[in-house]
Amino acid sequence: MSELWSYGPDSRYPVGAVLIGFKVEAADGHIGKVDSHTEDVGSSYIVVDTGPWIFGKEVLLPAGTIESVDMEGERIRVSRTKEQIKNAPEYDKDKHRGDAAYRSRVADYYGRDQG
Repeated sequence: MSELWSYGPDSRYPVGAVLIGFKVEAADGHIGKVDSHTEDVGSSYIVVDTGPWIFGKEVLLPAGTIESVDMEGERIRVSRTKEQIKNAPEYDKDKHRGDAAYRSRVADYYGRDQG
């Protein structure tokens, strides 16, 4: 399941790019903007600030959910619907890096919930 935590070859993510502030589009519409991201090998992700869409909630999306990165348009398209993202495990700022159980829950959710 490590491919879920890696940017896919079709995503056109340029290594070292800064994605903070990019608009994020789900399969069925806008969900927010990138608040933070990482390109750690085997554990890459973006954190999306959903703003008023889910009452200011932040969501963690594994890099493998990213379909494409448009550097010029500053837009990221992900392969999940708004509903799938809304129902994902709650983002936990303190656990997302070091807590294997939390990361496993996120991976299980997105891994089985293919778009």
